[in-house]
Amino acid sequence: MSTSPTESAVATLVAQDAVDKLTALRTIARVAASTVQSPATARPTVPLADGVWAQIDIPKFGEPPPLVIDVHAVAGRDVALRHALALLDQLRATTEWDLATDFDRVY
Repeated sequence: MSTSPTESAVATLVAQDAVDKLTALRTIARVAASTVQSPATARPTVPLADGVWAQIDIPKFGEPPPLVIDVHAVAGRDVALRHALALLDQLRATTEWDLATDFDRVY
């Protein structure tokens, strides 16, 4: 799967929960029936579909949540939005995270 952040559109989900990055990535991978790619790197990803993946941004040490889930899509913003909404539904159905969209963020 292609995961080239320099050539992708992004749709953002925000969780107002204190969840560590690895747990969040594993949870996303589980609900998406996927795996965490490059887990020991600074930018691990979870493939969601061909050319679509999720990445996590977490607050710096000592800062409160949110946990930011960026859904990237090489095919454009509409694809990123569609997959972000599907992931939002999956996470709401399987976690107790307080989730919202942040589709107004510009990348």
